[in-house]
Amino acid sequence: MPQKLSIRIDGEYVYAAEGQTILEAARASGKFIPALCYMEGISPAGACRLCVVEVQGVNRLLPSCTTPVQEGMSVRTNSERIKEYRRIALELLFAERNHTCAVCVSNNHCELQALAQKLGVTSVRYPYSYPKLPVDSSHPRFVLDHNRCILCTRCVRVCSEVEGAHVWDVMSRGIQSRLVCELDKPWGEAESCTSCGKCVQACPTGALAEKGWAAEEMSKNYVHISRLAARRGVQR
Repeated sequence: MPQKLSIRIDGEYVYAAEGQTILEAARASGKFIPALCYMEGISPAGACRLCVVEVQGVNRLLPSCTTPVQEGMSVRTNSERIKEYRRIALELLFAERNHTCAVCVSNNHCELQALAQKLGVTSVRYPYSYPKLPVDSSHPRFVLDHNRCILCTRCVRVCSEVEGAHVWDVMSRGIQSRLVCELDKPWGEAESCTSCGKCVQACPTGALAEKGWAAEEMSKNYVHISRLAARRGVQR
């Protein structure tokens, strides 16, 4: 059995299992730490940087989804420094792409939108990039809108680790980064795609969506993906 470790989160002692991350231990004890790239049942990526926390004795902020707990660790999850860092990270996500919530199929069912509301992000202090990004509607059932993609890579990991199809990846670096299908093919031409839809269900925004939905109509079932991963014995 995993050893039980005693740690402090925001001044409160909690027990965590050896091998757990700070994020897992916090959520198991009922404490909220925001995250967009994390999804139960698949490997953590540490990509969105919204789950950062302060650990006593460490100067830099650490991603809680990839940092394992240690005996006696003292963690702060909601200091002013952390809250400002998270607001900046969220504002940059909005500024880098074209998120027009009013006409999005995931409006009011979007994790990015919900976190912005929860963390008090009501405006963006940075200039919008307004990149010219394509929409790939070549698949008969699904659509990829690069304008709404936050590069969380949940779709990449779900496709690889749960479905085993390895359809998705991220190409280029920095502001030029974008999600690609196979070797940058149109989605409808991807031979490895099984059309299972797991990537669509895993997407936290409206970037991956089913065709036929109007604005605000599409909600997603993340729990279904986590249960599938557990049933198939996916190892993180």
